[in-house]
Amino acid sequence: MSEFAYTVAPSGHRLHAKAELGAVHLQVAGIARSVAYYGDVIGLRALTESATHAVLAAHGDDTPIVVLHLREGAAPVPTRGRLGLYHFAILLPDRAALGRFIAHLAAIGAYAGMSDHLVSEAVYLTDPDGLGIEIYADRPRESWRVANRSLEMATLTLDAADLVRACKGVAWTGAPPGTRIGHVHLFVSDLDAAARFYHEGLGLDKVLLDFPGALFMSAGGYHHHLGTNTWAAGAARAEAGDARLLEWSVIVPTDADVDATARALEKAGAQVTRADGDVVAADPWGTVVRVTAASSRPVPAARDTASGTAS
Repeated sequence: MSEFAYTVAPSGHRLHAKAELGAVHLQVAGIARSVAYYGDVIGLRALTESATHAVLAAHGDDTPIVVLHLREGAAPVPTRGRLGLYHFAILLPDRAALGRFIAHLAAIGAYAGMSDHLVSEAVYLTDPDGLGIEIYADRPRESWRVANRSLEMATLTLDAADLVRACKGVAWTGAPPGTRIGHVHLFVSDLDAAARFYHEGLGLDKVLLDFPGALFMSAGGYHHHLGTNTWAAGAARAEAGDARLLEWSVIVPTDADVDATARALEKAGAQVTRADGDVVAADPWGTVVRVTAASSRPVPAARDTASGTAS
């Protein structure tokens, strides 16, 4: 066990407790269509946009959250899903912002699933290519409950009306400053293989060990920066011509943290490459994770994830 009663640390390298997630890179069939959806529905704005790429961020905040890459004719995600992305999760800075977002969805008639997870409250949507999105707000960490050395999480009915009341009539004007990627959740075919790569390799702690068919992992005692599950059993993995998650990113404090992660990933059997000072590795299902140092991070641009070069 780690110093957090509800987490299990890896046997070797442990990701820095101050690690956080950076932008997700998505392959989509149409840039203009996706920019419109992420703007009109999700509330992100384009920092840059071209015929082949777009970088999206919150309003009043230039930190990239979603980077779109065009693949003409990209096949949409089927109903059963593909091995790879289940959803990526955009974390709003407070509960009132989530209430404003829910009121906005009602005003535009957008369908969304909703759940109360005890540690957080969440809304679920699907983009035009079938890629899953969660928009959520955390409850204060001091309110999280631990029982029998396990963090209490659940999937309960969300009190959407109470969330809307929390916004006190303030209208949604887009994702507010401080909005970030909070976690990524992946479909995998084998939880043991996922643990070798992400727990022993990347260095995430295990969290919530008894959730059926799923393994949740995090750094610094967070409820989860990464979820993996086998709920799409028998599904094909996402391939080059599919709408998919191209890569997600982990930001650690220093170059030394990046180097330590690279060594641990290699020890776990992953093939590691270097790109612009970052460490890049693909998990057993082809999903790429990029580890970068906050101390040397430039302003992100749309990246050609196949070559590691900026576009």
